[in-house]
Amino acid sequence: MDLGAFERDNSVNCLLDSAVPSVCRTEPCSLGIDEAGRGPVLGPMVYGICYCPVARQRDLETLKVADSKTLTEAQREQLFEQLNEANDFVGWALHILSPNFISTSMQQRAKYNLNALSHDTAIGLIQHALDSGVQVAEVFVDTVGPAEKYQEKLKLQFPGLEVTVRAKADSLFPIVSAASICAKVARDRAVKNWKFLEDLEDASSDYGSGYPNDPKTKEWLAQTLDPVFGYPQFVRFSWSTAQTILESKAAPVRWDDSEDDSSQKSAQSLLCFFARKDAPAERPLHRYFHERKLEAVTSL
Repeated sequence: MDLGAFERDNSVNCLLDSAVPSVCRTEPCSLGIDEAGRGPVLGPMVYGICYCPVARQRDLETLKVADSKTLTEAQREQLFEQLNEANDFVGWALHILSPNFISTSMQQRAKYNLNALSHDTAIGLIQHALDSGVQVAEVFVDTVGPAEKYQEKLKLQFPGLEVTVRAKADSLFPIVSAASICAKVARDRAVKNWKFLEDLEDASSDYGSGYPNDPKTKEWLAQTLDPVFGYPQFVRFSWSTAQTILESKAAPVRWDDSEDDSSQKSAQSLLCFFARKDAPAERPLHRYFHERKLEAVTSL
């Protein structure tokens, strides 16, 4: 699994896939779908599919794949390598959704919630497999939202396929377990090798699990907050944990139509962050200024 394309620009999404085994182009195949990283406030969400001929599912079971959440990182890596070595009958594809994309999608004027984003990503991966020549006959999906409605949606989109949507499908169907392992391994590697475009100075690299209720994650969020520009792109701005810290610790924005709002009168102006000061700044200028060759001025 080469994440080089995503690591070069982790602000955008990235699609990765294996070669399609020749047997998957001629025999009816079973395809499983699962995701990794839906809940964390940090890092990407990864959707994965894994597929193999229906007649070879017993062979897949001998690899002893299981729900990725029940496995250690080392076990997931080992199982992924076994799936990769079984490339004569197993294939996979991954869609890495950057935290930047997740945040902007959920905060745009026309709301695009996480469930809709997840459904569309899964649909896109099924279509990618079909377009790649995989003879998909049946699809097994770990549900997002009500299973019955999601299953009906997928059946309308792919009327020629047998679709099964279940809660905890990653523990019920080995092909979904395999997809879960592929997705989790990709996310773990992406998070571990994340390249920050922002200068985080001496900020700790220990950000915990990335889940909103993790004290280490909350501490890291508070530590890396820039009062004007917010968080690095590693953070999902749309998560309530991040928004709460922004509202309490970042510089408030005063809009033209809020001048009569008494709660805004004591707010610190954004202009104070651009004015020259006699005392040295506590932190160097954000890269935004360096990239645009901007300097502070004493008056406007």
